[in-house]
Amino acid sequence: MSDDLHAALELREACPRFEESGLTSVPYSVRLMPGDCMLVACRDPVRATRFADLCSGLIPLLSGQALCMGLDWDHLPEHRAWALRGRIGRVMQQGAWIDLFGTDLNILVQQLHHTRTPTEDLVAQAITLSRRFGLPGLPTLSPGRLNNADRARAACVRAFMGEPKLLILEDPVDLETADMMTAFLAELTAARERGCGVIWFSREPDLWHGYNAAGTRRFRLLDEGLMPMKQGV
Repeated sequence: MSDDLHAALELREACPRFEESGLTSVPYSVRLMPGDCMLVACRDPVRATRFADLCSGLIPLLSGQALCMGLDWDHLPEHRAWALRGRIGRVMQQGAWIDLFGTDLNILVQQLHHTRTPTEDLVAQAITLSRRFGLPGLPTLSPGRLNNADRARAACVRAFMGEPKLLILEDPVDLETADMMTAFLAELTAARERGCGVIWFSREPDLWHGYNAAGTRRFRLLDEGLMPMKQGV
């Protein structure tokens, strides 16, 4: 069946195991359709990462279900679960960089592993995205040798590679990298128009000011769970 018939992400009373996740064992329910966007305000970066892990099928549940593109994470064999994660673009708080490799390989490795796209096509796409996000080209230095702003740009390049079906973005833009907001919103809009569902976490909700695109909802992620925000907040 077509992915478009399924929610990009659906949590059905999904209650995580606290001892294995650190998330409060409360039920989370949300349905994110292709092209929709969830803006999630969360001051605690660790909590945001754990919730992102829940959405990615990395946290065991006490009860309920977590589904991605119509597939229940708990019912997928490990190799199929990792293949499904290959269709998720993610910016992580801690970067998840491997400093033994150049930033270019860090950016390319997910697509090299999960797709049959020719390497030269992936490199061309990565170079194009790198320039759009303000890098002079695809960075070859190890991630640890880039400054914080360029690592943030590289993280966005990696997340948007391969036209993902779901984007999970943990503070992709902050006050230090606000100069790339125009490029970021352009890529975000293009991804949503292709049918990609988006979860955008931010410790600085003021960065969302003026972003009122159709299909966008706002939430706060608290100890008590995921709470809807009033429109315009």
